[in-house]
Amino acid sequence: MKLVTFLRQNGAAEEVGILRADDTVLPIAEAGLSYPDMNSLIRGMTAEEKKALEECAAAGIAIGDVRLLAPIPRPLQDVICLGLNYTEHAREAASFSEEAFTAPPAAVYFSKRVNYAPGPEEEIPAHQDLTSQLDYECELAVIIGKDAVKVETEDAAEYIFGYTICNDVSARELQTGHKQWLFGKSLDGFCPMGPCIVTADELSYPPDLRIYTTVNGELRQDSRTTFLLHSISEIISELSQGMTLQAGTIIATGTPKGVGMGMDPPRFLKPGDRVVCGIEGIGELANTIR
Repeated sequence: MKLVTFLRQNGAAEEVGILRADDTVLPIAEAGLSYPDMNSLIRGMTAEEKKALEECAAAGIAIGDVRLLAPIPRPLQDVICLGLNYTEHAREAASFSEEAFTAPPAAVYFSKRVNYAPGPEEEIPAHQDLTSQLDYECELAVIIGKDAVKVETEDAAEYIFGYTICNDVSARELQTGHKQWLFGKSLDGFCPMGPCIVTADELSYPPDLRIYTTVNGELRQDSRTTFLLHSISEIISELSQGMTLQAGTIIATGTPKGVGMGMDPPRFLKPGDRVVCGIEGIGELANTIR
């Protein structure tokens, strides 16, 4: 099942729905569900409600008549991110700044503050007053479905609600100049997500999916999620040993090689550039730099 947050034409209220294979959106209210937003649905939806939603035969709304937002436009907490979690990306990052991007043997975790996550076709602000090194990072994001505490590696999959695409937009000189990565990763608009959440039961585990990025139609990143250095199970288990991963927590698992800073010379984003992040089985997330 693909879940979306959307606005109807001329509508002011955000709604949650199912994105169907026929390119229609079924509002969850049609199946008798009344969750006001995706965070509430993740925390509250029962197995019986999920089945009713999947089996609902009511007519949907043509996708052209709605505006898709990020599936979780306002995360309840900062997004947890993995740095240097693909081997080839770690190498290209070190070539840009060995001091800033030397990968330790343990997982690199950092936080990304997100006041509002842009959705499909929403613009990414260039923040030209702060950065001239704007970069993209296509990532598989994991959505936690129930509170996770001291989870064993072999049980981690049971805590996953679903998956979406995250573009971990980065201001490289802020990221490297401040040593800690928070500021360079957290400017307004730096966490586009979407187009949907694919529920965990729709994908094999661990997911082995093509992950790619194009900039103005040029293929830049092209890899598979199976190449994660630290697996999803390892990440969930390790983090949950010391912190509660609440339902709705978003974990961005890292990006493969092909980012702008890894090119020779580096090729950073500029206003007007169109970035499309895609993951097999989930879809594509397209945004333009403003």
